Amino acid sequence: MKQIQVVDEESIKNKIYTIRDMQVMIDRDLAELYGVETRSLKQAVKRNIARFPEDFMFELIDIEIDMMVSQSVIPSKKHFGGAKPFVFTEQGTNKMFNIEFLIFNEKVA
Repeated sequence: MKQIQVVDEESIKNKIYTIRDMQVMIDRDLAELYGVETRSLKQAVKRNIARFPEDFMFELIDIEIDMMVSQSVIPSKKHFGGAKPFVFTEQGTNKMFNIEFLIFNEKVA
């Protein structure tokens, strides 16, 4: 059974970036917050892709990744393990929470 982990507000704020004039969180950081592997989070998104319009979630393009590296947001492109990351807006993080909650409840039941 998953344990609930309390995260302070400042830790979350430090993982929010502005990309395409939107406040977003990188899939890896969101997965860490929810206590799941990034791979599992991305699989859940792909299984529920219709629930994630572009204003909820989008995949970063190379120039955006390069910008994050140049601004020292991430150490290098290798930080993402070779895959282009998804980023989630506030609406996307809420939707992802609901999906993760449903998946967790299905496993417990």
